[in-house]
Amino acid sequence: MSTLQSRRSFIGHAAAGFSTLALPRLAQAQPAQGPAQPERRPAQPEHAVTAPASIEVNARPIPSFEPRDRSRVRFGSLQYRSGLVLTSPHRGFGGLSGLRFLDDKGERFLALSDQGAWFTGAIRYAGSRMAGLDDVEAAPMLNAEGRPITEKRLWYDTESLARDGSTVYVGLERVNQIMRFDFASGGTRARGEVLPTPSGLRKLPTNKGLEALVFVPKDMKGQPLAGTLIAMSEGGIDADGNLIGFLIGGPSPGQFSVKRTDKQFISDAVLLPSGELLILERKFSWFTGINIRIRSLPLKAIAPGAVVDGPVLFEADLGHEVDNMEGIDAHVTAEGETVLTMVSDDNFSLLQRTLLLQFTLVE
Repeated sequence: MSTLQSRRSFIGHAAAGFSTLALPRLAQAQPAQGPAQPERRPAQPEHAVTAPASIEVNARPIPSFEPRDRSRVRFGSLQYRSGLVLTSPHRGFGGLSGLRFLDDKGERFLALSDQGAWFTGAIRYAGSRMAGLDDVEAAPMLNAEGRPITEKRLWYDTESLARDGSTVYVGLERVNQIMRFDFASGGTRARGEVLPTPSGLRKLPTNKGLEALVFVPKDMKGQPLAGTLIAMSEGGIDADGNLIGFLIGGPSPGQFSVKRTDKQFISDAVLLPSGELLILERKFSWFTGINIRIRSLPLKAIAPGAVVDGPVLFEADLGHEVDNMEGIDAHVTAEGETVLTMVSDDNFSLLQRTLLLQFTLVE
């Protein structure tokens, strides 16, 4: 990576770190005081999707994950498969904070932006490498009244996504609420309902709240948490300095903690068929830029009152093709390989990128 590229990337990540400290101007706008005026709907966030639309998404391949050594493919327990830089002329495309596959092939996907929008489509492959996206559609996330959720003040910071069949759960970080959507009733046009949640969840920090959601399938054999929605905070800290998580529904609801190490924050998680819970983490500093990693947690160790920890499987920094990685999902190929897919949130910044990266879990 050239000095110019490194500096550009670092500046972009710096912008990402600071962008989380401020609300978009339109979302902060308040009506001026004065004589009574006709009722007006609240201003939408700047990049909100206001109506369903088919959109164009362009993809540029990322041939190697480490530009300094293009022959290297092994990174910790992961092996690089392929990557794409995604761009679109649609002003609402970007800010991708969650990704879930809708099939077992790792093709059809559901994603969300942090400004209350759905994105659906399919990954097109050339052999085992990603080549582009097809049939991409954008749509606003709707509330129980059928209106975009972004019309309600602060109800736009949609950061986490989980799926239980046709039921989809979305976590809103800034208000620390969870919405449930029945995709059997209209897909991305389905109306969401607010899910009852523990009071402790709603007390999480405003800008470091709900960041990861995982649903444990009801038919997952041998798992005591079957039927549980796991919700984890980005940076909600307990009395011992560990990251706070919640078990919602299921046989044993309650609060647990994830051991925090190396000043990392949780950005997403995915449950593997093996029973491993992988958490995607990141941290930012002015001296080292952005760092991301993946840790493995044993699902059976998670219980009310537990503090869970696990080994680091993967780490990367600005010397690799990373950005503000915020979403992760997994699928198993016909050959039995477990493939991890990560997506980045570009914060709608010209200095950052929307990346789609795939790795094979090799051990």
